[in-house]
Order: sequence, then structure tokens, then C-alpha cells
Amino acid sequence: MADFEPVLTANIHKPDSHTLAVYQAGGGYQAIRKVLKTMSPNDTVELVKSSNLRGRGGAGFPCGLKWSFLPKDHPGPVYMCVNADESEPATFNNRILMELDPHQVLEGIMIGCFATRAQTAYIYVRYEYPTAYRRLQQAIDECYAAGLLGKDLHGSGFNLDIYLHRGAAAYICGEETGLIESLEGKRAWPRIKPPFPAIEGAFRKPTVVNNIETLANVPHIVNRGPDWFKTMGVPSTGPRDPGSYGPKLYCISGHVNTPRCVELPLGVTCRELIEVHGGGVWKGRKGKAAIPGGLSMGLLTEKEFDTPLDFAGPGKVGCLGLGTAAVTVMDETVSMVDYLYNACRFFAHESCGQCTPCREGTSWSERLLSRIRQGKGRLKDLEILQSISTSIGIMPGTTICGLADGAAWPLKNALAKFRPELEEYIRRTNPTGYQQEEPALALVELTH
Repeated sequence: MADFEPVLTANIHKPDSHTLAVYQAGGGYQAIRKVLKTMSPNDTVELVKSSNLRGRGGAGFPCGLKWSFLPKDHPGPVYMCVNADESEPATFNNRILMELDPHQVLEGIMIGCFATRAQTAYIYVRYEYPTAYRRLQQAIDECYAAGLLGKDLHGSGFNLDIYLHRGAAAYICGEETGLIESLEGKRAWPRIKPPFPAIEGAFRKPTVVNNIETLANVPHIVNRGPDWFKTMGVPSTGPRDPGSYGPKLYCISGHVNTPRCVELPLGVTCRELIEVHGGGVWKGRKGKAAIPGGLSMGLLTEKEFDTPLDFAGPGKVGCLGLGTAAVTVMDETVSMVDYLYNACRFFAHESCGQCTPCREGTSWSERLLSRIRQGKGRLKDLEILQSISTSIGIMPGTTICGLADGAAWPLKNALAKFRPELEEYIRRTNPTGYQQEEPALALVELTH
């Protein structure tokens, strides 16, 4: 780890790192020139496939494989949609790249568009990111002025236009078909699949959707090669595990002394992130739990802090996955009831309401947790929450998108790992009614 050389964040501490002059002074836009002059689209796809670059937006799907799903003989147009929504709580790695090194992101988009034969790219930017929006637009304007975007890039005959699209602050737009629906000016309801976006995406044309950090890796793979990329991270353990290769931006926040975003090879442990890079748990307290990769991933207990944060590690201790690698630390004073209430309130608010299990499940979870917090909880409520957590989501086959899975995992983990605390809270705050079995009034006055 000591000899690790940051690449994604190599420029961010330079003065005016967001400008074209600084980016080109550091070798920027050499990768796209190399691709356009010496490689074909298929060559580029195969290069990225051979690196085993996996999506950094949450699901970890192999990037090059996703590109290869586009039909080879389609007359076009083909679109690239770039997910810059970043609405997963406590996640800010994309924001850093967009604000401090937007040209690195644009170069990755250019290479991705060439590989997929897309001549139009849309960057879907989160509404609450005004600085990122301005920096990206400034970078795009600089590229047009310098002839790096538009017609006949570098004399190759390849044309490319990039547009920014500001979203309206909806978590559901992180789901690729919800993003596409919003981009088209419609309500952001995720689409039933198939057809998948590679066949019928934006404006009913073949579309690839990639995350900001994913594409920022691409120029470095072109410049340094896939073998270099695979010197970092965790190797594959079998045909079902494509490995966790390359650098990753980890966010550290919550009850730590030094909240920050740090670039490290995939596979660093949660404990190292907290103690070494986050400065330890604040106020001299002990850690109680940590969210390993965004709220939708669930919880690690303190005993599980040695879990490696790669694409496979969190799943081995009952979490949904690595997600966005946004680690949120909770100290020993945090109530798991409060944590669960906040989680359920967030997902109830962000559910698009299209699927009944998600709409009702997230809503009733919030109401149950609200009642428990008001001292009217029953032990039976935990059984109801457990039932909700196992009956919503793509994985049980009841919803169109994965928001419900993300809503279920905080419940699953908290009930599995902190049930004694939840039961003790209910007994203590409702000593005369905690054993009640008959139906109870679920709608009570909310006291926030």
C-alpha cells in the first residue's frame, strides 16, 4: 500500500486543476488521441474488457462487457448516458472528480463513446451539484474551443457532442432506466426489462449507461494497459468472480476525526479506512457499526470492520455489496432505532411508487419505526419489519428496480446483527404494551 500511486486524484491538488491547460500539461487527452489514431472501436472494447474494469456506480458490472452488448449492425444513433446523479447518501467521490478534474471525466467519456460508436453523450448531473455542473460545462466549452469535441476529432472522422442535463434531485434516477426516462423529459419511473438499454434505451435507441468514476479509469487503462490496471486490487477467485481490480475512491464520513475521500486499491479493509485514513473514531469513542458503501448496502458491526471492501467482501458478511464504497461510521452512542428510522424514511421518500411492494413496504417500514421511536412499539413489529425486508426487491422478484433491495438491506442487517438492542428499546419505551399481539394502530401522529 505504501507504494501506491494515485491516478484518479493525481491532478486534484494542482492549482486550477479543472482547466484544460493543467490537464493537458499532465498528459491529458493523449489517450483519446491514441485510441483514435491506432485502435478500432472493437479494439477499445476488448482492451477495457481485458482490464476487468467493473462499474463504480454500485452494481460492479464489467464495463467492457456492458459495451459489448450493443448491437454491432445497428444503423444508429447510439447514445451514451453518464450517471453523475450520485444520490447515494454519504457518497461524494464523483463530485470530487467533476469539480477538480472534469477533463479526466470527459476524456473517459470520449473513449467510451468511440468504443460504443456513440456520437452523442448526455451527462446527467445531480441538481445539488452546482459547482460540478459549472466545472463540467466550462470543460466542455474549452474542449469545443480547442477542437477536442465536435466534428472530425483529431482528423479521425469521428464526431462527438456532449451535453449536460441537470436532474431534479431524485434518488431513483441513479437507476439507469429511471435516468433515461428523466432524460427524455418524463417521470423517472424505471422501465420493465427486457428490452435492456443496450437494445432500446434513450429515445428508444441503443444506449450504454456508465458512472463517472468508471469512465475516469478508462484513459489510464488506455495509457498504461490492462496489465497495469490488474496489478491493483483483488484477483479473481473463479469464473463467477471477475475480481476487483484497479483504484477506487473511498468516501469516509460519519463519526470519524477526518472525513474525506481517499484513493486506494480495491480491497482495503473498513478498519484501515477508519483508523488510518479517517483518523479513527471521533471523541475517543469506540465504533459500533459502519455502512460499507452507501445506505443501501446495510451494516457492518465493529467485529466485521476487518472486511475487505472489494466487490465480494461485504457480501460475505451479509451486506448487499460494495455499492459506492462510501463508508459511514457510527460510534457507540448511536441508537440503531434512530439509524433504521432515518434509513426507512429516506427510502420511503425516494421510492417512485410504481411497484406496490416497494411503495407500501418502504412506507409502512417508516411508519412502524416512527411508532417504535414514540414509545408505542411491539416486539411483533420486528417480525413485520423482517417480513417486509424479505418480500420487496428484484431479488425476490417483486419489483422492477433495485431500490427496494437497497431499502430492505438496512432492515435485514439491523434485525440480524442488532436485534437484542431493538428488543430492549421496545421493552424499555413501552413496558406495558411491548407484548401486544392484536392489530395495532399503525398511523400515529408523527413527532419529528
